[in-house]
Amino acid sequence: MKLSSRIRATDAPPIPAARAWAARYDGRAGPALDLTQAVPGYPPPPALLAQLAGAAGDAATAGYGPIAGDTALRDALAAEMSAFYGAPIGAAAVAITAGCNLAFAMAMQVLAAEGDAVLLPTPWYFNHRMALTMQGVRAIPIPTRAEDGFIPDPDRIAALLAEHRPRAVVLVTPNNPTGAIYPAETIHAVAALCRRHGAALVLDETYRDFLPAAAPPHALFAEPDWGDVLVQLYSFSKAYCIPGHRVGAIAAGSGFMAELAKALDTYQICPARPAQAALAWAIPALRDWRAGNRALMQARGAFFRGLVSQLPGWRLDAIGTYFAYLRLPEGAPDALSAAEILAAERGLMTLPGPFFGPGQDRHLRLAFANAAEAVLAELPGRLEQRPIEWNRCAVPPIGHKLL
Repeated sequence: MKLSSRIRATDAPPIPAARAWAARYDGRAGPALDLTQAVPGYPPPPALLAQLAGAAGDAATAGYGPIAGDTALRDALAAEMSAFYGAPIGAAAVAITAGCNLAFAMAMQVLAAEGDAVLLPTPWYFNHRMALTMQGVRAIPIPTRAEDGFIPDPDRIAALLAEHRPRAVVLVTPNNPTGAIYPAETIHAVAALCRRHGAALVLDETYRDFLPAAAPPHALFAEPDWGDVLVQLYSFSKAYCIPGHRVGAIAAGSGFMAELAKALDTYQICPARPAQAALAWAIPALRDWRAGNRALMQARGAFFRGLVSQLPGWRLDAIGTYFAYLRLPEGAPDALSAAEILAAERGLMTLPGPFFGPGQDRHLRLAFANAAEAVLAELPGRLEQRPIEWNRCAVPPIGHKLL
């Protein structure tokens, strides 16, 4: 059987590869601790579960719905975005998708064709790179530095825009994997560069509900022609603790939306309707609950920072709403080997930096939002340096190409 050359050129999914290392763990350090995936460390509220159950049992949600999502949810999200960003955003500028990963893939279908280029800051979110590879689109790295807080440099982006003439620049803020929160002036500078070079700014704001302050992170939506340059992505998975229901969103201008309808109809026909019905209720009803979760995540991040400060040799290069990006100590092996040792010998599952692009051999990503403080308290013991273990040689997971 002949298989697609694009699929074969795409890296294997990193999270299953990392979890496979933990299959060898014998429990000697205590229960396994999985900090690989961004999963809310608490359940949705009972009222939301009741809404989901009721909607799933309603015959009205069993049929096809509008291609761009149910009207009630689009209206509710547009109203919430208008209030949050302080700018009028109509429901016609919003489409509901089967998760934010699919939102990104469909946005790239609209913006770029095979052979085109898209700029991605490194470290990048691996599924973004994977989606581009599958579509034959070139991912051009925008290197960022720990010394700069992993904030992209607009001057470097300007040079890459001139050199590669990409169809889009992708920014993820709050960032995955580093957790970095981009300043408004950086976002606006990149938007202006994109406008000047005829590129789109694809702004993934999956984690915006967990920003330290309930304030708009930028004012792009206040610009009257924002739809000429901005494509914003959003996810309901983290804010409402329903990642299994796969609901995301795209906000964009009318020209983009007209072409997006083709991708929506082809890839999803319509998003799952019971979750849409429940979320249309949840957006206004759970506002206070979401604010409480924001405070919870801030406290968890502060607790994590305090834990890592106890560890000699480790350096916390970045921490944000869901993730911490740790630099390995001197004398430790590269990130792939260290991640395997931590999983197989100490039951701590992390993701090594090379999964997030070139130049990341000294970093591990930890999704600290997954675990309560009582569980995170075990981290110092798991991360304590043990030179004999560090000297063991690890083998990269089968099927994952090093970048």
